[in-house]
Amino acid sequence: MLERMTNADAPEPRPRRRAPAGAAVLREDVTEAIRTAVFEELAAVGYARMSIEGIARRAGVGKTAVYRRWRSKLHVVLDVVSALAVQGLPAPDTGSLESDLRLLYEVSSRALRHPVASQILPDLQAEAARNPEIAEAVQKALREGQDGVAKGIVTAAQDRGEIAPAVDHALALDLISGPLYWRSVVIRSPKLPKGYLDGLARATAQALRAL
Repeated sequence: MLERMTNADAPEPRPRRRAPAGAAVLREDVTEAIRTAVFEELAAVGYARMSIEGIARRAGVGKTAVYRRWRSKLHVVLDVVSALAVQGLPAPDTGSLESDLRLLYEVSSRALRHPVASQILPDLQAEAARNPEIAEAVQKALREGQDGVAKGIVTAAQDRGEIAPAVDHALALDLISGPLYWRSVVIRSPKLPKGYLDGLARATAQALRAL
């Protein structure tokens, strides 16, 4: 006959598993703080001197919070730079090719001449010459970031009959994006001449009509 188990002999109930919280959850606000810190750290010290420790300190988190999301500083930079490609720019819709280009140049100029961007882009371009992964990410961010907007401008101009229906979109994108990028990022002109954006929009519109 089995002896009746006493309360002392009875097995203790298993503790109920708690839902993951705190460090076990990749909180979006922490992720965004880290991404912001990456841009600020890149602008302050450059890619070569950037470290996970510096990113974490600037974001106000521990190193483990960064490593929980990315394996290395290369991967975190690739992620944040690639993310620029999907953000894009607002597509102008003013009703004419030249004014669409003028608005695009105004927004792009402000973005390219922002203190953080003006420090990061040249540094990443130099690093891209040594690292194929960074080169691919930078190209994706720079190219695809404006590709959809430029195509939208060209397509709208074609629909209005301002440019030829069979225009080469790749060449059109180079014409639209190249000059401003050259002056703002490559030459790093401290200030655009008065009327430069108006003249650039007018000249680019004329070039697109001539294709």
